[in-house]
Amino acid sequence: MNKALLCAALLAASSCAHAGIRLTDAEAEAVGRKIWHNESRGSIDGLTHWNKGEDFASLGIGHFIWYKAGERGPFTESFPGLLDALAASGRTLPAWLQGRPPCPWPDRDAFFADFRGPRLSELRALLADTVGVQARYAADRLEAALPKILAAAPASERPALQARFDRVASVPNGVYALMDYVNFKGEGINPAERYNGEGWGLLQVLEGMTDAPAGQASVEAFAKSADAALTRRVANSPPARDEDRWLPGWRKRLLTYLD
Repeated sequence: MNKALLCAALLAASSCAHAGIRLTDAEAEAVGRKIWHNESRGSIDGLTHWNKGEDFASLGIGHFIWYKAGERGPFTESFPGLLDALAASGRTLPAWLQGRPPCPWPDRDAFFADFRGPRLSELRALLADTVGVQARYAADRLEAALPKILAAAPASERPALQARFDRVASVPNGVYALMDYVNFKGEGINPAERYNGEGWGLLQVLEGMTDAPAGQASVEAFAKSADAALTRRVANSPPARDEDRWLPGWRKRLLTYLD
């Protein structure tokens, strides 16, 4: 990945955060490949995955969630929105992906039994060829997240949350951190995304931040608060989910926010 290109892209985004994140094709590709590396080390096979103990497939550079028919788990589904973004970009989707279908595999075993089959092979090829579109989808999710986060927070807390967001977004790696985290762990406004009543999304990270000057200090405060939110999630999680196994990788991911 070209770090200079990524920096230029995110610097442009940070300078006009309220005007929206606008990425050129090359910039979107660079940002997307960093997110892809976070999720699956940039592997083609990692573009189609199903974690042990979960009821959904995790697809694309951001491991966007796709539920099977009739399943509405605790986490916000994001893969159908990516299908919309791919179609809007001009890509012709395979027939079996058109019309926002539910995930056709009933469980993890069926998914991996079909891993080298025509559908998942076709899907991996599509996802590997549309990294930039997926990065723009991730950026759009961040843009849409802030108004929803502010609306969900008490009115008295909104100015502080907005200020923290803006201070993190004032530097390139801060914009990347915000983009990656909201796609990684969501907005934090879904009441179902709670363990023992406590969430772990972007809202909770902003709430848990200490106030710091704009720029790198705020990014460090953001990463520290994210670590605390994810550590709390694991402590509150049902033992059967065995979420301890993910925490080291999550912490490694947070370290990329500081680069």
